[in-house]
Amino acid sequence: MSEKKVWIIGHKNPDTDSVCAAIAYANLKNATEEGEFIPKKAGDINSETAYVLKRFGAEVPETVSDVGTQIKDIELRHTQGVSDHYSLKKAWELMRTEDVVTLPIVNPISGMLDGVIVNGDIAYSYMDVYDNRELGRARTQYKNIIETLSGKLLAGNEHGYFVKGKVVVASGNSEMMKKEIEADDLVILGNIVERQLLALDENPSCLIITGVKDADPEVVSRAQKIQCVLIATEYDSFTTARLINQSMPIKHFMTRKNLVTFDPDDYVDDVREVVAKIRHRDFPVVDDDRKYIGMFSRRNLLKMQKKQVILVDHNEKTQAVDGIDEAEILEIIDHHKIGSLETISPIYFRNQPLGCSSTIIYQMYREKGVEVTPKIAGLLLSAILSDTLMFRSPTCTEVDRIVGQELAIIAGVDCEELATAMFEAGSNFGEKTVDEIIYQDFKIFHVNEVNFAVAQVSAVSKKQLDSIFDKLKDYLPQVLLEKGLDMIAVMLTNIIEQSTELLYEGKDAGDVITDAFGEDKLTDRATVLLPGVVSRKKQLIPPIMEVLNDK
Repeated sequence: MSEKKVWIIGHKNPDTDSVCAAIAYANLKNATEEGEFIPKKAGDINSETAYVLKRFGAEVPETVSDVGTQIKDIELRHTQGVSDHYSLKKAWELMRTEDVVTLPIVNPISGMLDGVIVNGDIAYSYMDVYDNRELGRARTQYKNIIETLSGKLLAGNEHGYFVKGKVVVASGNSEMMKKEIEADDLVILGNIVERQLLALDENPSCLIITGVKDADPEVVSRAQKIQCVLIATEYDSFTTARLINQSMPIKHFMTRKNLVTFDPDDYVDDVREVVAKIRHRDFPVVDDDRKYIGMFSRRNLLKMQKKQVILVDHNEKTQAVDGIDEAEILEIIDHHKIGSLETISPIYFRNQPLGCSSTIIYQMYREKGVEVTPKIAGLLLSAILSDTLMFRSPTCTEVDRIVGQELAIIAGVDCEELATAMFEAGSNFGEKTVDEIIYQDFKIFHVNEVNFAVAQVSAVSKKQLDSIFDKLKDYLPQVLLEKGLDMIAVMLTNIIEQSTELLYEGKDAGDVITDAFGEDKLTDRATVLLPGVVSRKKQLIPPIMEVLNDK
């Protein structure tokens, strides 16, 4: 049985806490439980987080945009890929042995999928009436004919192909045989030496003698001289004639155009929509180079294994990675208000009113007696300093302060120096696009059918914030449109002065903001100045929600 894999992932538009918490918690779980716990992130990291990861030597987690079930999460059937030279009979026997109705046709050298053949294709080939030149048109290899007839090669090259003539069952008299048989034909006849020699006089490409294990030496010698393939079979002439078309290669019947294939990364929801419109039962899976991987059936889609995830630093569905409804949530570690996520079964949910998720995770290290290394300590401390704005945010608790001091000692760093370096890295807007700036810390909320978002942009000086004010203001209408929002607010937070200038846009946004914070906070550039406000969670969102709930 394969080892359990669990992804630990934070919210969309990840901040330092969501990324560092995922890394640290994955490290703790790997040290205390069976399985593989892998930190992931639900978007690009910001400059502050990038600085922290680089400073403490941590790898950047892989970005995951969707945790929905994919083809690679279901149990594929590894049906053997076969060459397009396989005979119809051999393909049919393999289908019965493997209990499948579809065979993938795979190039033996490149491993690429060339086509598929289903049992219906073979059944139709048995029922259809072919003329006596079909065997040649199909370029049938003599080796296939020998295998199909359980025959024995007496002369000629079994690797050659029957390509030109027609199939003749020589049952008439001598005169009739001379009229029927032409050069390059394939001739089927019984065990009468004189008739065999007479047939060879017409220079056929292949002679099949029925009802025998061997042939007369003179017949063998004559066949060798004219380079005629000579085959003996114990089947009678009727049976031989009936079976001969089953030696044709499957490439003559397989489907090679408009193949419906899937990639391991395709999402099952999308796959279901496609297969519902197709009558096939089985579908091939190929990689980006079109190399064959395996097959799945409609039944396999019912046995899919959902991705197992642990969520950190959020429990709102709107903030969770796409496809969260299709994943199996095992745990949630968070410090925000209880949100809208639902689970099918009970889970471990740890939610504490602290300033940072990483504070909770540090507590869990201590509870489980696992050593906190300087690297992990540096990551956890950075997350706490970021979320609490160097212990100045109203969300910061005494527990956060104590934990931060303990982590600083383990990591061997100074809290103020680390925080200053982090904030300077995060507020270096010179090389960032307006898109990157606004979405680096962006969360969406829903209240009474109102969709609104709050982004927070922090810097260590007013000058840095003023430098991006105009382009942020001009960009807000586009954000409303792209995200389908009713209103948006951007917190321009001055970390040193412990204040926020609130920029806003959208229907009734001005009324909502002034009702929440008072008209006396309005500035001459249509913003609201909020001294002492630095926390989105504790100081900004509650007043806005209170106003919206009263509407």
